[in-house]
Amino acid sequence: MKLYTKISIGLVAGATAGIVVNIAGWEGGGNVLATIEPFGLGWIRLIRMIVVPLVVASLVVGAASLGDLRTLGRVGGKTVAYYLATTSVAVSIGLVLSNVIKPGRGLSVESQQALQAEYGTQAAGNIELGNQAPSVVQLLLSMIPDNPVGAAANADMLPLILFSILFGVAATMIREDRRRAVLGVFEAINDISMVMIHWVMTLAPYAVFVLIAAVTARFGFEILESLLWYTGTVVLGLALHAFGTFSLILRFLARVNPVEFFRRIRNAQLLGFSTSSSSATLPVSMQIAEENLGISKKISSFVLPLGATVNMDGTALYQGVAVMFIAQVFGIELSVMQQLMVVLTATLASIGAAGVPSAGIITLTIVLSQAGVPDTGIALILGVDRILDMLRTSVNLTGDLTGATFIARTEGENIVLDATTAPTVAEGSPAQ
Repeated sequence: MKLYTKISIGLVAGATAGIVVNIAGWEGGGNVLATIEPFGLGWIRLIRMIVVPLVVASLVVGAASLGDLRTLGRVGGKTVAYYLATTSVAVSIGLVLSNVIKPGRGLSVESQQALQAEYGTQAAGNIELGNQAPSVVQLLLSMIPDNPVGAAANADMLPLILFSILFGVAATMIREDRRRAVLGVFEAINDISMVMIHWVMTLAPYAVFVLIAAVTARFGFEILESLLWYTGTVVLGLALHAFGTFSLILRFLARVNPVEFFRRIRNAQLLGFSTSSSSATLPVSMQIAEENLGISKKISSFVLPLGATVNMDGTALYQGVAVMFIAQVFGIELSVMQQLMVVLTATLASIGAAGVPSAGIITLTIVLSQAGVPDTGIALILGVDRILDMLRTSVNLTGDLTGATFIARTEGENIVLDATTAPTVAEGSPAQ
């Protein structure tokens, strides 16, 4: 049985178990799920354990294989431009849908009061964290690590990415025999990391069952019903962006079959949905890019780690809908200019959102503040944030892999995806 099928069974079985426990109000079942949930959390930690060595090794090798600073600048410029463009499109989709559907108009006063009472304390904590968010200047400075080892220890990805890229470029400028020796070590670390990923993935179906069961058992259907219009707007927007925007990019810019593309990346999408973390799913995304899509290691090892840190299309779209929803609940009309500023702010704020669960709810405070919308309204949406976080993470990952495919195509790689053949392996990719 294929891994995708096993993971799908685990997801469906976990969701079913959680729903049964939730509807029945079965306290014993809830206790059982709470007892076994650490297994799923431990599995996520196993994946994260591999992230730092894999990112460092792959980026060093990838940057070195690009050859020179001119090539690095070209690839890096296209990658950042792609991420900013698709993120802006995602926010715009969210705003357009919110103006058409107006999800905030349907929330009753009773529901508002109940949500504020239940989630007000948690919202206050998130607002405080959002107020501590660094400025643009501080964010740029934080990208330069004063201690790369410390950045690795804290899994601080942006400075670690910068150091690894510079290290790889510098490696191309030393004597050839020493360069080969250094890069050989990092290539071995990359290969070892891939072996460890295979080990960890054997546990994926069981971990997914536990994680999904725990989430759905806690998820109150009363809250879902009260926020039905808001939830539906976010889900519709994410679906339009994932299967509309990305399909157009794949078909007309990357020139590959979107249906076959989505089929080949479904493991990454499922794991992103289950873990709610782009960073935790990064090792699997890199493996899929090279082995299933045929993208060269020099492209995947550069584009995907950067995307897991700065490309948050799903998060940005959700923030656009959330701002409009909260504004509509409080009766605040946002002008066209204010909504354009939401696009800009949400795009920039999503760059600073770490690839960890629910980071978007914290950066949302920045967007709300800029738009002049009360950030206390965050309490209204916290009840369904976890399930939406899972969905938007899947969209984030889809955007990363779409971007890698597009960049690979612009760099002249011949990527052929169809249902009858194995992926064409671009130069530098691992053998199939």
